Amino acid sequence: MQVKTLLRLSIATAIVTIAVKGFAWWITGSVGLLSDAMESFVNLASALFAVAMVTIAQRPADADHPFGHTKAEYFSSGFEGLLIVGAATAIIWAAVQRFITPQPIESLGWGLLLTVASSLLNWLLARRMMIGSREHRSIALEADARHLYTDVWTSAGVVLGLIVVHLTGWLVVDPLIAIAVALNILREGGRLAWRSIEGLMDTAVETEVRTQIDRTLARFAHSTIRFDHVVTRRAGQRRFVDMHMHMPGGWSLGRAAALRAEVEQALMSDVRGLRASIQLLPTDVEAHFNDADDPA
Repeated sequence: MQVKTLLRLSIATAIVTIAVKGFAWWITGSVGLLSDAMESFVNLASALFAVAMVTIAQRPADADHPFGHTKAEYFSSGFEGLLIVGAATAIIWAAVQRFITPQPIESLGWGLLLTVASSLLNWLLARRMMIGSREHRSIALEADARHLYTDVWTSAGVVLGLIVVHLTGWLVVDPLIAIAVALNILREGGRLAWRSIEGLMDTAVETEVRTQIDRTLARFAHSTIRFDHVVTRRAGQRRFVDMHMHMPGGWSLGRAAALRAEVEQALMSDVRGLRASIQLLPTDVEAHFNDADDPA
C-alpha cells in the first residue's frame, strides 16, 4: 500500500475516531475522554499535513532542488510534534478545571465501549502504517503510526481511570488520568520534533544501511583498489553516499570509469533509494577536505 493511501486511510480513521470519542465524552462528561478525543483532532490535522508534505516529497528533482524534495517529510514530523504539545497543554488546562470542580460521570458503560472500539481501530491502522513506514522508509508514516500507538495507550489509561472512578467513586481520578495522558503525549511530541530536527541536520544513514554499503564495497576491494572518506546522509526516503575510490595510476580513464560505474550500480542495487557518488583517485594520492583541522 502506498504512503499517501495509508495517510488518507489515517484521515478517514481520525474522522471516525473523533466522532466516536466525542460522543463518548458527551454522554459521560469525562474529562479523560475529552482529552482522548482532543488527541484524535491532532491525528486528523497531522494526517492532513502529512499528505501535503508527502506529495511535495515525491516531486522529482528540479533546477532549484537538484537532490529532490524528500526532506519535506521531516516538516510533517515536526508539525505533528508541535500539535501534540498544543493538545497536551489544552488537556492539562481542562483537567485542572475539573480537578478544582469535580463532576459525576454518566453512562460509563457506553463511554467505555465506544472508546475501546475506536482504540482497536487505531491500533490496527497504526500497525499497518508502521509496516508501511519500514517498506517506504517514510518518517511521515512512522510519525503518524507512533502517534496512533500513543493514542491507543492513552485510551487504555483513560479506560482504566474510568473503571477506578466507577468502582471507588473517586472523581478526582478522572482529571488525574487526563493529566497523566497529557504528559505522556507531550513526551511523544518532543520525540517527534527531535526526529524532525535530526533529519534536517543531515544525519548519517541507519546502521544496517551502512553495514550493507560496507559489505558491497568489500566485494570490490583489492590490493590495488581501496575506498576511503566514505560519508553518508539521509533525506526522507533517499539515502546518499560519497567516497573516494583509489586505483592504480596507470589505468586508462575508460577502465577506471567502468569500474566506478560497476561499483555505483552495485551500491544502488543493494540499497534501495541510494544515490552513490564516487571520486576517482590514483592509489598514491590522498585528497583531504572537511577534516577536523580545516578552518570553518
